[in-house]
Amino acid sequence: MKVLVATDAWHPQVNGVVRTLGSLARAASKLGAAIDFLSPEGFRSFQLPTYPGLRLAVPSRGRVAARIEAANADAIHIATEGPIGFAVRSYCRHNRRPFTTSYTTRFPEYISTRSPIPESLIYAVLRWFHADATVTMVATPSLMSELGQRGFAHLGMWTRGVDIDLFRPDRAIELSFPRPVFMTVGRVAMEKNLEAFLSLDLPGTKVVIGTGPQEQKLKREFPDAKFLGPLENGTLAAHLAAADVFVFPSRTDTFGIVQLEALASGVPVAAFPVTGPKDVVGDRPIGVLHEDLGRACMAALALSRDACRKFALDHSWENSARQFLGHVRKVAGSRELEAAMTITEAAAGRCSSSPPLESARHRSAGRAQRQDEP
Repeated sequence: MKVLVATDAWHPQVNGVVRTLGSLARAASKLGAAIDFLSPEGFRSFQLPTYPGLRLAVPSRGRVAARIEAANADAIHIATEGPIGFAVRSYCRHNRRPFTTSYTTRFPEYISTRSPIPESLIYAVLRWFHADATVTMVATPSLMSELGQRGFAHLGMWTRGVDIDLFRPDRAIELSFPRPVFMTVGRVAMEKNLEAFLSLDLPGTKVVIGTGPQEQKLKREFPDAKFLGPLENGTLAAHLAAADVFVFPSRTDTFGIVQLEALASGVPVAAFPVTGPKDVVGDRPIGVLHEDLGRACMAALALSRDACRKFALDHSWENSARQFLGHVRKVAGSRELEAAMTITEAAAGRCSSSPPLESARHRSAGRAQRQDEP
């Protein structure tokens, strides 16, 4: 099976969506499926005004259609609700191509922190965006429950995984910082709530790995913290394994893959009891969730690093890819049925001077196009 994934998030961005899609492609190939990407590459782009360093593509409908048709995929999945996602959704609606989507980012909360647009309006747009998907994939049970209460339909689970060969305890390097080391990894941005971590009165050293629009501001405000910038692959894994506690202060992430990466490295998690940590850590002895984040950090120091590693071993990217492919096979099956219906209708047309099935087909396509127009 060949799947075309449309995404506005792509290299050189470093975030959970990009890492998830790259890991999905590698794992799916081992399962006999090919993942192609319709990404911002090749399109003009513009700088997002409220988020320095983040650019959005400006895709033309014609070029998007050409790239979809050239891919000749069995299934189409829309991973993001950006310009590319909207263009691919429009193509699928106008051409009666079934598709799947995924809900990976809390855009209502992120946008509302940077603008006067109310969350309720953004959620209404997202409900509309995902409404025609065969399946909208979400990463955790708690997020599925929340979106269901907000009126989202056709929800399905697509959990995340971890590269247990890359992230492992024996990669740890010697850090020349006072112990214990409390570490966080991710975008240095407002929505990650890093102030809640950096303002804690903790012994040892606070370490931040990553970059983003808040980096310079936080460096000035918290000069005792160590900001190591963006690290990747083996270098990231070596530093992560050297931490004593991984601190995840975000209240808005839909999952937080880096939690699994920390656990695979043998590092317990300290976080708030919110979506993401509640699903990854829960009440297991691999982390501490508490509204007092400082208390969670100190309690996590006493947890077993072996238990963290053991838990992560059951969360492979191959299992994640199996879930994803199980959902998109429904779309591939629908396409085969559509092709069979087209052949049947064509045969009926040859036997009738007024083919009712073909007429109904055109009326249905016309309605679909009108409904999709703003």
